[in-house]
Amino acid sequence: QVELVESGGGSVQAGGSLTLSCKVGPYDYSDYCQGWFHQVTGNKREGVAAIAADGSASYADSVKGRFTISQDNAKNTLYLQMNSLKPEDTGMYYCAAQEGIPLFVCGTSYDGFAYWGQGTQVTATS
Repeated sequence: QVELVESGGGSVQAGGSLTLSCKVGPYDYSDYCQGWFHQVTGNKREGVAAIAADGSASYADSVKGRFTISQDNAKNTLYLQMNSLKPEDTGMYYCAAQEGIPLFVCGTSYDGFAYWGQGTQVTATS
């Protein structure tokens, strides 16, 4: 069983920044697809960023140029740097991971992850 624990959520004014952290594993990153998802109450979870086993990253159009996904293998931590936050970015953010996902499958459209964190709330006020 792989445990994921998010932290770093909070409330900021629109235009501000937050960095979300997800303590993972430990596991071999070269085997895992990892992602961040955004969910507004009553709506489906949507992938905003993903990082494949080879380190390649992908982003939803709504966050491109503003969000950055990264990982620190030494700290067993996945990050989501969120800049220029907008009110529509408000919601719960979840990290997710799964091993054995092909590189061409690992992206923001993939939501069949086996392991999920508990979520952290982000609020961007106008």
